[in-house]
Amino acid sequence: MSESLSVRQKANNLVEYSSRLSLTSQADNLGIARQSLYYQPVPVNQQEIDIKNQIDEIYTKWPFYGYRKITNELAKIRKEATNHKRVSRYMREMGLQAIYPGPKTSIPNSQHKIFPYLLRNITAKFPNHIWGTNITYIRMPRGFVYLVAFMDWFSRFVLSWQISISLEDDFVIQAAQEALSRYGNPDYSNQDQGSQFTSNDYIAVWDQDHTKISMDGRGRCMDNIFTERLWRSLKYEEVYLKSYENPAEAVAQIGAYFEFYNYQRSHQSLGYKTPADVYFTERNVS
Repeated sequence: MSESLSVRQKANNLVEYSSRLSLTSQADNLGIARQSLYYQPVPVNQQEIDIKNQIDEIYTKWPFYGYRKITNELAKIRKEATNHKRVSRYMREMGLQAIYPGPKTSIPNSQHKIFPYLLRNITAKFPNHIWGTNITYIRMPRGFVYLVAFMDWFSRFVLSWQISISLEDDFVIQAAQEALSRYGNPDYSNQDQGSQFTSNDYIAVWDQDHTKISMDGRGRCMDNIFTERLWRSLKYEEVYLKSYENPAEAVAQIGAYFEFYNYQRSHQSLGYKTPADVYFTERNVS
């Protein structure tokens, strides 16, 4: 069975067997964090959802915009003023920040250890040399979810991904564990300084005898550029063309997109090969 069919079947299983399976089994079938199963389509402030979705589109188009410029763009779209403090709060809730040099662009948990950025003069030269990860906001008509993915920088191959309805660290940990169990240890793992990536539980996932942990430098917009490009492709080629009614549907459709991205979508930067072609061919050679 192809990966896309498998993902769709996982989503169907939630509906068909939800009355008979435990929550843990349902989460395993879906391949998502257990807490995502607690999602309920409760009434949401639709204006807030609309504004957040518009912020997401503006940010994806111009990721170097801060909250003041995004507020200005919102006024053009909505034909009404939106308070910049409100936009700033929504962006924090969405995990968004402008990728330009500036003070306090990432505020980690003060009790968590921060690792230095190790990749300043290093370029990925083979599969599993450098992995990168990040979290992005995925819109839905009556809510939203968060997506994390791990990518091999050399091949652009998406190694694993998870969806959650909150920014707790468990879905990030699950994605890291899945990537490690399927593809082994990279030489470097790069992530930002957000609390999900600096928690003790997340750091404990990595075997630091085999993998060096690197964290984006403050104010450096290029430190995780490959993952940012993945988000742009995903949103323009998939998310903005769809309307996910619930997390299970988001899982199915995004899973199908990642299969397309890995195995069918050619990349000019890879000599028009697919990420899977490069990852598995070069990995066998190395």
